[in-house]
Amino acid sequence: MSDILAIISPIYIAILLGYAATRMGLFSKADMRVFGKFVMSFALPALIFNAVSQRPIAEVLNASYMAAYLSGSLLILAAGLFCARRLAGMNRVGSTFAAMGVSCSNSGYIGLPILLLTMPEMASVALAMNVVIENVVMIPLLLMLAESARQGGRPTVRVFAETVARVARMPLVLGLLAGLAVSLLGLSLPSPVARTVTLFAQATGALSLFVIGGTLVGLPLRGMGMTVLPIAIGKLVGHPLSVLLAASLLPWIGMAPVAPSLLAAGLVMAAVPMLGIYPILAQAYGLAERSAGALLVTTALSFLTLSAALWLLRHPV
Repeated sequence: MSDILAIISPIYIAILLGYAATRMGLFSKADMRVFGKFVMSFALPALIFNAVSQRPIAEVLNASYMAAYLSGSLLILAAGLFCARRLAGMNRVGSTFAAMGVSCSNSGYIGLPILLLTMPEMASVALAMNVVIENVVMIPLLLMLAESARQGGRPTVRVFAETVARVARMPLVLGLLAGLAVSLLGLSLPSPVARTVTLFAQATGALSLFVIGGTLVGLPLRGMGMTVLPIAIGKLVGHPLSVLLAASLLPWIGMAPVAPSLLAAGLVMAAVPMLGIYPILAQAYGLAERSAGALLVTTALSFLTLSAALWLLRHPV
């Protein structure tokens, strides 16, 4: 267990440093937004571009992995919607964001750094596929549900089209599409350009974790325990179990099983807290405080659950 703690501790030390630096006033919450914008606009797109452009397209877009991860994510999304709506009595918008909390991972800010430390050969490939799944399917679908609930009679198809158009302009998606184009065409970048892209990509890990820590400063928790704890458990336990279940069913529908190393990377991605912009997306719907509380609780609990998950992946029963 000590080797697992040695691997995962730097992740949370970096988060703690970001929290302490912001709490002490060395940086402000506004600075964290600037750092986060840099990561989202330059560092992560560069990393994804490198991951996709330097590998054959069949390796980057693994059908079995994407089927397992997407199916598992949709399964826990449906379970989250049902539990929030029927059991917790939330309205349609509230249940949609509860479902987002349990089904959308922080693949870039937390999942990637953990994979870079534990299974670096799978890190960028898993990240590239998760970017496709989360930004092309999961987030547009959930935002469409939220907008449909809020706007009532507005046509769902129009809401979905507007959401997809907005996501298609995100730097992460543009980096992914550029990488796919380079891979498909068999191109190679000039050396100065390739080194520049790599330079930006290398800024991703530490800075993304630092931003998570700074973002957690000042998030409210009072009176939210019973509301946010089910979301945390659903994300940290339910999501990876759903992905594992979906992966185990692939041979039954005639698909090739996911390679063990790639499946392990997918389970780690599913076991990390929800996406860092979760409270920001919820803010427009009046749910920022609850979503921020869920993010804080989930991030804190993930130290224990991720340690257990990594130990189980190394010592399968």
